[in-house]
Amino acid sequence: MTTTPRLPLAVTAAALLTVVFLPAAHADGGGGPSVPPGTEPSATAPVEVDPNDPDLKLPEGATLAEPKVLDIKQVVEDQSGDERREDTNADVKFALQAEVLFGKDSAKLNGEARARISAIAAEIKNQHATRIRVFGFTDNLGSYAHGLTLSRQRANAVQDVLDQELNDSSVTYEVRGYSEDYPIASNTTEAGRKKNRRVEVSFPRGQN
Repeated sequence: MTTTPRLPLAVTAAALLTVVFLPAAHADGGGGPSVPPGTEPSATAPVEVDPNDPDLKLPEGATLAEPKVLDIKQVVEDQSGDERREDTNADVKFALQAEVLFGKDSAKLNGEARARISAIAAEIKNQHATRIRVFGFTDNLGSYAHGLTLSRQRANAVQDVLDQELNDSSVTYEVRGYSEDYPIASNTTEAGRKKNRRVEVSFPRGQN
């Protein structure tokens, strides 16, 4: 059996990265949001602007419009596509394809999974995050009910390792399974379904 070498989460060679800046997206098929409710990016302005600041040099009688923040997202995906990191002003999200963590139709973590999850735990510590979401997703093959059970079991398995790695009683978790809801790629091809079979770990960005 040949083992394909895995790229680390922190990739520095530009030639091995795909970096994209994207506006908020919608799931293909159905037109719904591509993220679960309550996880949408905030439109709150990151910096307050003083309209009376003399350096603004507004024309006489002019006023500032309400601040508007563009919803910008930085996406970094390793060359294999197995791991994906998304950064916004507010949050960090890691998505790991199910195949690199579990066997087919299984929620038992494989031997390589802990190292991948440990790398995410290290970033959680770096960001000083104490609120963590762990969401599981499947493709649209099989029954929806089976997908709900499997995606939740997989999210639970990842959360268990994070809890062991962080060993911090102040950390709280939101763990959910969403079955085939909120796809990030088309379910009409195996390549798309592979992307949709995933576990996502997200947490607020720290003020480092």
